[in-house]
Amino acid sequence: MSTLVRRDNRWPLVEMFDWLEAPWTVLRPTSGNSMRVEDFVRDGSYVIRAELPGIDPEKDVEVTVADGVLTIKAERREERTDKHHSEFHYGTLSRSVTLPAGADEEHVEAIYGHGILEVVVKLAADKADRAVRKIPVRQNHHIKAT
Repeated sequence: MSTLVRRDNRWPLVEMFDWLEAPWTVLRPTSGNSMRVEDFVRDGSYVIRAELPGIDPEKDVEVTVADGVLTIKAERREERTDKHHSEFHYGTLSRSVTLPAGADEEHVEAIYGHGILEVVVKLAADKADRAVRKIPVRQNHHIKAT
């Protein structure tokens, strides 16, 4: 499995607040990166899913992969209306994920539906499935003990 990489260091206890439910989430800093993701392996592919509700994927989402890192960037634009309170996050969102070993950067698909972006990266055949080959160790008679 890969390691999710956070690109911002907003506040040391931000992840702790991710565990809490309302009403405590109002204490969480709201600057920048608020894209929530999950990742897993399914049917020989690495899958990362990102919550991106309320965006147009054709205009506002960019998925790139280079040097073993997958990056998702999105832009959520604020509609100007009279409102009293909003917990929506607007602006640029970005997450970068280190791909697992064996990820095939040439075979990546991205699908958006119902507010979720799902990116699927094919993985090479699992090395753990290969048979273990035992290497015999021979004694070298040419080396003399001193």
